[in-house]
Amino acid sequence: MAEIKDTSVIQENKSNAFAACPVTFVMERIGGYWKPIILFNLLGGTKRYHELRKSIPGITEKVLIQQLKQLEASSLVVRKSKPVIPPYVTYELSEEGKALYPVLFAMAEWAVDHGQLQSAQFSKQMEDFPKK
Repeated sequence: MAEIKDTSVIQENKSNAFAACPVTFVMERIGGYWKPIILFNLLGGTKRYHELRKSIPGITEKVLIQQLKQLEASSLVVRKSKPVIPPYVTYELSEEGKALYPVLFAMAEWAVDHGQLQSAQFSKQMEDFPKK
């Protein structure tokens, strides 16, 4: 993998946007395809790795591990492991991660209001939205 130079114009522009825009700050931490799905699945409480993997069909093990590590590095997810065989690893939202509940809820409500053909399906799924 190529190393990213700190002095590149792209990195400077990204850094400026990151510092100037609160939405960019949030999207840098929770953006992408899989992170919001992982966070949503952890809103319901602590889950073991295999439970997360089952609850997110289509995600590969490699990508799940990468995304969990990034969320952990961003202090949004806490990984706990017990030194037993087989490994016992759980993931849960940190306090900072739990603070994203209203953000994720607002995103889900927006999908219901603006999801056109999928709005009815999204509305039904809101009944299963994890309670705070």
